[in-house]
Amino acid sequence: MLDLIIPDWPAPPWIKAFTTTRRGGVSVPPFNSLNLSLAVGDNPDHVAQNQQLLQSSLGLSQNFLRLKQVHGNKAILAHRALCDPIADAIYTKEPRVVCAVQTADCLPLLVCSRTHHCIAAIHAGWKGLAAGIIENSIKALDRSADDLLVWLGPAIGPQAFVVGPEVVKIFIEKDNEAKLAFQQVSKEQWQANLYQLAKQRLNILGIKAIYGGNHCTFTEKEKFFSFRRDKITGRMASLIGINT
Repeated sequence: MLDLIIPDWPAPPWIKAFTTTRRGGVSVPPFNSLNLSLAVGDNPDHVAQNQQLLQSSLGLSQNFLRLKQVHGNKAILAHRALCDPIADAIYTKEPRVVCAVQTADCLPLLVCSRTHHCIAAIHAGWKGLAAGIIENSIKALDRSADDLLVWLGPAIGPQAFVVGPEVVKIFIEKDNEAKLAFQQVSKEQWQANLYQLAKQRLNILGIKAIYGGNHCTFTEKEKFFSFRRDKITGRMASLIGINT
C-alpha cells in the first residue's frame, strides 16, 4: 500500500495533491521501494510498476509529465510540453492535467488558486531558488498573490543541509534578509534552511498563505529518499491536479 502525504492546506475541493514517500513500491535497495525515477539507475521494470501502482492507487487517468530537472528557473506550461522537457516547474489551468516534480532533498512546492483552475508544481534546490524558479513560476500563473496557496513538501531540513560561504553570498547579495535563513556552524560552513528561503521569496511576492515545511528528508530515513544522505537512491514525486 502506498504511503502518501496529503497537504494540510485549505485548497478548494477540485484540487487533488499529494507527495509520495519511499514506501509502498517494488524497487529493491538502494531504491527501495517506491522509486519513481528512471534516471537514477533503478531497474526500469520496477520503476514502471511503481508508476503504475501510483496511477492505479490514485485513479489517475493519464501519466504525469516527467520533467528533465536541471536546477534552473524555467517553468513550462503542461499541455504545451514536449517529451521530457527541460524545466524545473510545470503549471496549467486545464482540468485533468497532473503537474509533478521529483525530489530527494530539494524542495517541492505545490501551488493552487483559491478561486480558479490554476496550479503549479515547482522543484527548488538552492540553485533554483537563487535563480528565481519561484518567481518565474508565480509570474506564469498570472494570479494575485492573495489568491494563491502554497504547500512546501518534504525537503532536507536546516540541521542537515550544510553549505559553503559562496552559497550564503549568492542569497544575501539578492536579499539581505536571506541571512536569517543561514546559521554558521564553522568558519566555512553554514546550515541552510530551504524552507525559510522559499518563504522569504514567496513573502516578497506578497504570498502569505504558506503551509507545510515540517519534514526532513535526510533524517527521516525510513520515510524519504535523500541524495545527500545516500548518494545512490530513488526519487519521490509531488503531484497536483485539477479534479473536475
